[in-house]
Amino acid sequence: MAAARTTTTMALAVLLLCSLSLAAAAAAGGGERSSYVVYLGQHAHGAALGTHGAEELAALERDAADSHYDLLAGVLGGDKEKAREAIFYSYTKHINGFAANLDAATAAEIARQPGVISVFPNRGRQLHTTRSWQFLGLAGPGGVPHGGAWRKARFGADTIIGNFDTGVWPESESFRDDGLGPVPSHWKGECDKGQDDKFSCNRKLIGARYFNKGYASAAGVLNVTMNTPRDMDGHGTHTLSTAAGSPVSGASVFGFGNGTASGGSPHARVAAYRVCFPPINGSECFDADILAAFDAAIHDGVHVLSLSLGGDPSNYFDDGIAIGSFHAIRRGIAVVCSAGNSGPALGTASNLAPWIFTSGASTMDREFPSYIVFNHTKAKGQSLSMTMLPEKPYPLIDSAKAGAENATTKDAQLCMIGALDPKKVKGKIVVCLRGINARVAKGEAVKQASGVGMVLANDVSTGNEIIADAHVLPATQIKYKDGLLLYSYLNSTKNPTGFITKPATVLGAKPAPFMAAFSSQGPNIITPEILKPDITAPGVSVIAAWTRSNSPTDLDFDKRRVAFNSESASSARVRHRRPPPHAPPRMEPRRDQVGHHDHRNGDGQHGRADHERVLVGYNATVMATFNGAPYTCPGEAPRRVADLNYPSITVVNVTAAGATARRRVKNVGRPGPYWAFVIEPAGVAVSVTPNVLDFHAKGEEKGFEVSFQVKNAALAKDYSFGALVWTNGKQFVRSPLVVKALA
Repeated sequence: MAAARTTTTMALAVLLLCSLSLAAAAAAGGGERSSYVVYLGQHAHGAALGTHGAEELAALERDAADSHYDLLAGVLGGDKEKAREAIFYSYTKHINGFAANLDAATAAEIARQPGVISVFPNRGRQLHTTRSWQFLGLAGPGGVPHGGAWRKARFGADTIIGNFDTGVWPESESFRDDGLGPVPSHWKGECDKGQDDKFSCNRKLIGARYFNKGYASAAGVLNVTMNTPRDMDGHGTHTLSTAAGSPVSGASVFGFGNGTASGGSPHARVAAYRVCFPPINGSECFDADILAAFDAAIHDGVHVLSLSLGGDPSNYFDDGIAIGSFHAIRRGIAVVCSAGNSGPALGTASNLAPWIFTSGASTMDREFPSYIVFNHTKAKGQSLSMTMLPEKPYPLIDSAKAGAENATTKDAQLCMIGALDPKKVKGKIVVCLRGINARVAKGEAVKQASGVGMVLANDVSTGNEIIADAHVLPATQIKYKDGLLLYSYLNSTKNPTGFITKPATVLGAKPAPFMAAFSSQGPNIITPEILKPDITAPGVSVIAAWTRSNSPTDLDFDKRRVAFNSESASSARVRHRRPPPHAPPRMEPRRDQVGHHDHRNGDGQHGRADHERVLVGYNATVMATFNGAPYTCPGEAPRRVADLNYPSITVVNVTAAGATARRRVKNVGRPGPYWAFVIEPAGVAVSVTPNVLDFHAKGEEKGFEVSFQVKNAALAKDYSFGALVWTNGKQFVRSPLVVKALA
C-alpha cells in the first residue's frame, strides 16, 4: 500500500475558489501607492505551452501581458501607458495575473472587476531555516545497501529539483557534476547570471534565475549583489544541497560531524530560483517575486519544488505560495514547504494549503555534546565552538548580575550586545538566558565584555531543545532543568566556579527523533480539517553546503567563512519525486476524490468530473475565468472537507452524535486482504466500515468510512490523537486520527 497520501489539488482549489469572497483593499491611505498582486487564475494557453515554438510562445505571452495592461487601464481611465508604468510583473505562462504599484482605491476597484479572483498586498515572507540519511534508514555503516530504497529510486536520477530561496553558491563541491550525463532534453530553463560574470551552471546545477522586482517595490532598494542568483546569505545553498547535493566526503563544521555530506537525491539535477534578499522590516521574500518564480519554474520543467520560507497564514488565494504551488501541482510538480520556525506556540504552522506537502523539524540521533561542570555536577549541552578553554575552574556569573550601568536587568539577563559590564564579566564564564536575540549574538556580547565563555540556558518555552551552534567563544547550550540547577548554584554560592568541556561528535543519541521546540505547530487555522504539518523531517543541526559570502552564523560581527555549515530550521527536503514502486506500505489513496487526473476535456484542461461534487458555494464568473473556458458550477449537494482524500483524518467540533470521514485507497502491491487496527484518540470511540479490504488485483480501489463518537468530551476538548493502521501482516499503512470535541 503506498503511504496514505493524496493530492486533492483541483478539488480543494475549486472548493476554495468557488467560495472565495473578493475582499476589497481598505480605501484608507489617500492615494499612497503600494505593491499588489492581482490574481486572475490560469491562462487558457498554459496546458499547451510545450507544443508551441519560440515565436508563437512569445506572441502568446505578449497577448497575455497586453490583457493585463488593458484591465488596469480600464480602471485608470483608459490610460494604458500609466498601466504599463504601474505593472512590474506580468505572469504570462501558467499563472494569469500581474503585480503592480497601486493606491488602495485602485486596488479595491480592480478587485470588483469581472474575472478577478483576488487582489492582495505584495506581502513579505521569512526564511525558514550528513547524518540524516543514515538516521532515516536509507544508508548504513557499510554505505547504501543493494536493493535499498535509495538505489531503487536511482538516487533521484532524471529528477529536476527547483529551490526557491536566497540563491545558490555554484562553486560549492555539493554542486559538482562528476559522472552526470547530459542535461535532460525537456529542460527549458536558463542560467541567468545577471551582473555576476563569475556565476556559471553545469550538468548538476542546470538552471538559475533571480526575481527581485517585488522586493525592490517593497524595499525601494536594489544593488548589484541582488541582480544575480548567487547566494549571499547561505540559506539557499544549504537547503538546496540538503535536498539534492552531490556526495562530498570529509564535510564538517570546524571538524565536527565529519563524514560524507549528501543530498536526499544526490543524482538529481537542481535549479535555483532566488526570491529572497536582505531583510526589510523582517521580510526577505515577497509574493510578487515568488509568483514570478513559480510561473518560470513550471515552464522550465522542474519535477519538484522546495520552499523553506513562509509567512503568517492567510486565505489560500490571497497567498503567493499557495497560488503558485496550486498551479505547479496541476502540472504534476510536487511542492514541498517548511512549516515554519514559530514554535512551540500552537496554530503557528504556515504553508497550510492541502496541495502542499508541509514538513516540520525534528532531531536526529547525532549530537555534539559539550558539558558544563560545576559543583560536582555535569550538565550536558550542545556546541560547535571551535576554540575551548583548558578544563580547569573559572569564575561563573549570572548575566542578570553583570549588567552595565545603563542596561536593564532583562537586557543583561538575555546578554544583549552592550548590556554587560566588562568590570563584572572579565575572565569569567557568563550564564545567559535564551530568548529574543540570536543565540550566537549572546556569546558575542560576552566576548565584547571580556568574558572567556558562555553557558546558554534554555527558558521554559524552549525546554529540552538544545542546538549545536558555531559560537564565537567557548560556549555550550543546556536544557531548562539543567539551567535551573545552575542558576540555583550561582545564587547560593559566594564564589561559584566551573568549566566547559570540549565538544565531541556522538552518534546513536536517544531519544530521537523528537520535535524541535522552534518548529511551527498546528492546528491548521485556515482549514482545521486538514492536518498540518504533514510530516516532520531532520531539521536540527543539519550539515550541508554554505556560501563563502557569509559567516556560519549569518551575523555581521562574525568574519569566519566555511564550506559547510550546521543549520537548524523547519525542513523542506525531498528524496525523490515519487515513491519507489517496491517500498512498503503497499496501498495508496486515489489522487483525487472525484475522478482521475487524466480525465481531461478537449482543450487539455481538467474536465468537469474532476471536481463537480466537491463545491461548497461558488462564483461562476470566477470559475469561468480560472479555467480559461466557460464553466458552470453544479447545483448538487457538496461534499465535506472532511471527506477529501487526505492521508490524515481530522474531524473537528464532534459531538456525542458523532462524525464520519470517507477515504479511498488503491492497491499497488499483491492482491490480498488488509485489516484495520485502530488506536483510539482519548475520549473518542472509532469504528471502520468495512474493517477488512480484500484486494483481488493490483490497481484495484476500495473505499471505507471512519466513524467517530465522543465518549468523554473533557479528554477531547482540545485535540485528541490516535491512528488507523491497515496491514496485511507485512506492510503497514498508518493514517493519523485527530479529533476535537465541540467546546
